[in-house]
Amino acid sequence: MRAYARKAGADEELWGMVGLLHDFDYEKYPTAEEHPYKGSEILNDRGYSEEVRRAILSHAQYTGVARVSAMEKTLFACDELAGFITACALVKPGKSLAEVEAPSVRKKMKDKAFARSVHREDIVEGAADLGIDLEEHIAFCIAAMKGIARDLGLDGSAAHGSAPKSA
Repeated sequence: MRAYARKAGADEELWGMVGLLHDFDYEKYPTAEEHPYKGSEILNDRGYSEEVRRAILSHAQYTGVARVSAMEKTLFACDELAGFITACALVKPGKSLAEVEAPSVRKKMKDKAFARSVHREDIVEGAADLGIDLEEHIAFCIAAMKGIARDLGLDGSAAHGSAPKSA
């Protein structure tokens, strides 16, 4: 989300926060009747803006909240794809994003048994909503995730038994 905000000249902190918060309620409220509605209520009670809550509501197709803003479209476009890219990295020998490339992600998308809970249609629709070629979108997201691979635990250090270094 931050990388796309940077590309769009938008507020990186805002977009990054939305990216981090959008599924915070899912573990406690995993049903379509509750997620992301409960999360939106909690955020409202804590003073989060309508802009943030609307983006979060719009990321789930079933809410009926249309994705209008660039931030809303980007959240939807990146949500399923980030999980899928993560799954692709985790099956690599080094469990590292450095081993993941867009063509291999596209190939894995055709394997319905791989990461079966990921909605591939959402990945395709998200790129289309952004007006970006799917492979370009995948490559952009991989590059963005590589930039924070250590924070994501996808820099390969876990595969080699080394713990992250403290600052």
